[in-house]
Amino acid sequence: MTRLKIDIVSDVSCPWCIIGYQGLRQALDHLSADMQADIHWQPFELNPQMPSEGQEINEHITQKYGISLEQAAQNREMIKQRGLSVGYEFGNRGGGRIYNTFDAHRLLYWAETFNKQTELKLALFDLYFQQSGNPSDHQQLLSVVEQVSLDVDEAKSILESDRYEQEVRTAQRHYQNAGIQSVPAVIVNNKHLISGGQPTEVFEQALKQIVKEDS
Repeated sequence: MTRLKIDIVSDVSCPWCIIGYQGLRQALDHLSADMQADIHWQPFELNPQMPSEGQEINEHITQKYGISLEQAAQNREMIKQRGLSVGYEFGNRGGGRIYNTFDAHRLLYWAETFNKQTELKLALFDLYFQQSGNPSDHQQLLSVVEQVSLDVDEAKSILESDRYEQEVRTAQRHYQNAGIQSVPAVIVNNKHLISGGQPTEVFEQALKQIVKEDS
């Protein structure tokens, strides 16, 4: 049995990140007789300068990518269908807002101490994509913390302080300096990069090739 270390550089407001994770997870399930993975989530902020009130999503997407409202709607539909193809149902994201996610990354750093990082990450994806929630709102973050059975009082203390700020910033710089400019970025055994929200079969083939090369 081969054991893989997998770092997933991602943001909780990135739809391709949950699509990519679902594809990776399905690939690992298919290959479970031959390999197991230790998954670690690494921080990446799609919009680090986003103010606390966020920005209306259509306004943000059309400004950031220079596309029309019609193109944005087409992209959302394509993302919705890709999500369904890997078993993830996006909620109604025709409206809503884009938010800063730095505090969510601080909680994810903390959650790894308790082997709850993936559970919290998936719940944060659901908060944003299925419940149209705000991953910068402390009360909503604490509700998600409670949902995954982490200590709400400790999480509140973290959010009200600067704990893990430096650790998250350092991790962000590390991956930026390594050339990661878009997410998801799946890094296997600290050296093999699989970029983007790939289909299950692409992850499966890539993992087989990585195990072959590293054996």
